[in-house]
Amino acid sequence: MTESRGADNTMTYTLDGLAKEQQRILLHRFDYDFVWRLGLAIRQRAATTKAPVAITIAHGTDVAFSLLMPGSTPDNSDWAARKCAVAGRFHRSSLAMRLEAEQGKFDFNRRYRLDDTAFAASGGGVPLILRDGTLIGTVGVSGLPDVEDHQLIIDALQEILTKK
Repeated sequence: MTESRGADNTMTYTLDGLAKEQQRILLHRFDYDFVWRLGLAIRQRAATTKAPVAITIAHGTDVAFSLLMPGSTPDNSDWAARKCAVAGRFHRSSLAMRLEAEQGKFDFNRRYRLDDTAFAASGGGVPLILRDGTLIGTVGVSGLPDVEDHQLIIDALQEILTKK
């Protein structure tokens, strides 16, 4: 888990906590076997809770894994792609970028002059970064509240990284 749960059982995220989390999910290596295992891990977690999500994993800007779970729509795929675009551009999670915009009281898309049909600062986009600092890809999930989309990715990544 990234942060702590409040009395209402919802997650509380901070920019500092998300920065530390990003360091914990740095990758030793990246290949299409990893993409497949990560996609399946996210899919399994989503299936367990019947989460109607779209899952997208990209190598650079090329989609390497894409799946719509039952109940999701192509609109969820579009949202996942927009969240991935934020993670890829800023090398930070789309949730971190949303929190930064909220704390700074600025409109994310306007501040960075980004088309809102291509970029969404909403939780659920995570950069895939190698230990040497190279951005190698992104993973996006959309269909749940944005913090749950984000946590679905992080939980699956942590599961994969601990198994090696």
